[in-house]
Amino acid sequence: MQALSVSSRGFMRATRQFVAKAPASAPCATSRRLSASCMLRLSPASNLAAAARRSFASSPPPGNEDSHDDFKPQRSSPPADLDGAIKMIAEQVKKHQIMLYMKGTPARPQCGFSAQAVRILHASGVDFDSVNVLDYPMIREGVKKYSEWPTVPQLFVGGEFVGGCDIMTSLFQSGELAQILEESAKKQQKEGESAP
Repeated sequence: MQALSVSSRGFMRATRQFVAKAPASAPCATSRRLSASCMLRLSPASNLAAAARRSFASSPPPGNEDSHDDFKPQRSSPPADLDGAIKMIAEQVKKHQIMLYMKGTPARPQCGFSAQAVRILHASGVDFDSVNVLDYPMIREGVKKYSEWPTVPQLFVGGEFVGGCDIMTSLFQSGELAQILEESAKKQQKEGESAP
């Protein structure tokens, strides 16, 4: 049988680990090693092809960004002091209908409570904005002072503080969170219709 050529060293490593763990009776295992018929090899051509694909899809080196300003991430500068952070939080909470201050991002929460908050909002079927407080220590402290609540995550809906993970969970289970989100959406729609 001919050896299979692949373009990923990670795949090769994973295959070796899998085979090392395979029982000796597995069809392709002989003394816990791959037989020649199951061997995977990386050819020099596939290595070059993989490197070319990675360089095409990867970000340019820092300071050498050639993206147009319209496509660059938009970030506001972090506040330098606690008062600036509280002012920024007040603006964010008013601007965004559903705002979650959390540890990590919705795609990669970095604490179990933040992950639970994200699951609840996803299960509720709403779009929401979020801030990773681990990236902004002043906002992390500021949101606690702004809401007078000692922990993160914190959910704001329609400019009002709803609560942290435990409160969100109990409101979700009782159906009250759905009512809060629905009322907020109606209020936002009504304000949008009355705006010139």
